[in-house]
Amino acid sequence: MAKIVDNTAGRKADPAVELSEEKPRAQAALSGRTRLALGAMQGLGLGGFYIIVLIYFSLSAPYFFSTSNVVNILSNISVIGIVTLGQAYVLIAGGFDLSVSGTVPLGGVIFTLLINRGLHISEAWAMAVVAGCMIGLANGLIVTRIGINALVTTLGTWSITVGLAYVVTNGETLAFKDLNQGPIDNVVLGMPLYVWTMILVSIIAFAVLRFTVYGRMIYAIGGNREASRLAGIRVDLVTTSVYVISAGLAAFAGVMLAQQLLAGAPTVGANAALNSIAAVILGGASLSGGVGGIPGTVVGVLVLGTIANGMALMQVPSFYQQIATGAILLAAVGFGRLRAIFGQLAG
Repeated sequence: MAKIVDNTAGRKADPAVELSEEKPRAQAALSGRTRLALGAMQGLGLGGFYIIVLIYFSLSAPYFFSTSNVVNILSNISVIGIVTLGQAYVLIAGGFDLSVSGTVPLGGVIFTLLINRGLHISEAWAMAVVAGCMIGLANGLIVTRIGINALVTTLGTWSITVGLAYVVTNGETLAFKDLNQGPIDNVVLGMPLYVWTMILVSIIAFAVLRFTVYGRMIYAIGGNREASRLAGIRVDLVTTSVYVISAGLAAFAGVMLAQQLLAGAPTVGANAALNSIAAVILGGASLSGGVGGIPGTVVGVLVLGTIANGMALMQVPSFYQQIATGAILLAAVGFGRLRAIFGQLAG
């Protein structure tokens, strides 16, 4: 039998082979450096913009930096902040949820109806949130099983939920029969209880997205759905779950808003979709998915809330605030596009 001789021993390494082996490692390192650079650019840009906003309103708006006004800003963003956390999950997963603008008022209306009928506050909370989760489940199943575009799906459920809120209230505002059901006067360490609620929910949302396998799956699906499916991720299940989270948090926020107003109304929360999407995009997310995070989202909410507060102190009409929010959303999307181009060039 002929002896097989290993001719590779002692032979000089082929430079082409070494290059092919080094290339993936170099690309991975470059990708990591690029992500860090893009994240730093986003953080510096948003932070710099917020500083400019603070300087401008401190010079233009009376009592802007007073303690009471700072608490007022945090109080005003507590509801939309919770809505935005759910919207962040959907956008990072590559989806879109307009239905929050209907789920917020419907959640508040359901809560008000239940407590006015004598249910305990915890039972009313739970049932309102469960109703929101069912809306999210419907959104997720329609998107994943039927295959209807997320924009069209959530636009439809937005119309349905707003219509339901009007139907069950006959188009009227429902006041609380027992005003003690609204913790409007509950203050902890100088801030209302619902501000601390938003902070707690933000911490939980950040921990889940950053430190769990579920959070990594959300990023993976937003980055490449087909690759995630081939990797064994149950894409439809995870996608449906983020819509459930978004709608559940929207209903939760609607209950908080009802407790602040001591009433449930079908007209409140109409701008929840626009404001939440604007805040998430401003915080560094992308409409194509796979990018974003909770810290940037919270800062985005804070920026929009500060602008709204400053304009109110300057007695600027509310419709100008909507114009400002839309302009900021367009600017954030444009900045995100520039960041994507930069990442492609760097890669």
